[in-house]
Amino acid sequence: MSEITAVPLRPIKPGVLTTLWVGIAIALAVAVVWSWTSTRAQVAAAQPPEAFLAENGKRKGVVTTPSGLQYEVLKAGTGPHPGPQDIALIDYEGRLTSGEVFDASARNGGPVPLQVSGVVPGFSEALQLMSRDAKYRVWLPPQLGYGAQGAGPIPPNAVIVFDITLHAFQAMPAGMGAMGAAPPM
Repeated sequence: MSEITAVPLRPIKPGVLTTLWVGIAIALAVAVVWSWTSTRAQVAAAQPPEAFLAENGKRKGVVTTPSGLQYEVLKAGTGPHPGPQDIALIDYEGRLTSGEVFDASARNGGPVPLQVSGVVPGFSEALQLMSRDAKYRVWLPPQLGYGAQGAGPIPPNAVIVFDITLHAFQAMPAGMGAMGAAPPM
């Protein structure tokens, strides 16, 4: 006949079950965070510009100007602000709301000089709000960026995001005009 063999069971050490449940909770939390971050960019990119900007404008620290430009001061600067005819020395990184970088000054060798009025309207407006050594994050609605036509990697009617650092600016020297080369800073 069959015999039943008694197998001695060792008691579970105190705290092992707690450790197991804590490990499961951490794994679940990591999975939720990963899932949220991996879809957040796609959800933001799929939103109509008006919906994205309405939601973004509610974030703490985001200011919306009368034109619809939104900005956040990441680092305050000091001193006066550049005017439309000034030449600004800036670092920038441009992204779509999906997070995809479409241009950056670092790709072009570092800080770049440009005439404040020689860029899309929203970028120009943002530069005129800044002071030396300021760093801003700006959100340009389509009408202040590339509008219904888009440009290169920027799709039509896209909200574009820039991180801009204004290093310095100076008045455009007389006789250079809007098409002249930027003077050395």
